[in-house]
Amino acid sequence: MINAFWVCLTAYLAGSVNFAILFFKIAGRADPRLSFSGNAGTTNVYRLAGMPWAVLVFALDIGRAMAVAALALYFLDGVWLIWAGFFLVLGNSFPCFHGFRGGKGVANYLGFTVLTVPVAALSAAWLWVLVYWIKRVPFIASFFMVAALAAGHVVSSSGDWLATAGAAVTFALIVFNHRKNIREYRREGHPSSPA
Repeated sequence: MINAFWVCLTAYLAGSVNFAILFFKIAGRADPRLSFSGNAGTTNVYRLAGMPWAVLVFALDIGRAMAVAALALYFLDGVWLIWAGFFLVLGNSFPCFHGFRGGKGVANYLGFTVLTVPVAALSAAWLWVLVYWIKRVPFIASFFMVAALAAGHVVSSSGDWLATAGAAVTFALIVFNHRKNIREYRREGHPSSPA
């Protein structure tokens, strides 16, 4: 249990380092949270600075998440793994180093799952591509991907209640982080539910 506390704390602190905010500050650009979706994540970075910056931020988010996953795999047993992922996403969403306003956690959850449940990560990434190709709305594609990632964690834990709870709250947190997207999508008159 003591290992779980330290790993989850480390995951939260690692997630609290927001690469988009840091790089925009280093480059002398405006805080990415002040434009478009108000989010310091890959999609908003793409809108504000173009593909190279977005790819860099995405790669750093994935790499950081994989490092946290490696730490969790070393110190924790299966049912606690997803909780390290949850705290990583929590740190990315509400970073203590950036005024508790950060990203939405999608890339971090994907990167975490690349090491913990690789088959789920690969399947979820393809699902994102498919749904985006059909709907052309990134956050809707992300919801499908995150649901697949969460399902992968549940299946890999044989439905253990603790792991299932961790997967469910991680999914719920990421959906909550997209509440502004959901409101705007509905306001634009889309008749179908975005989830």
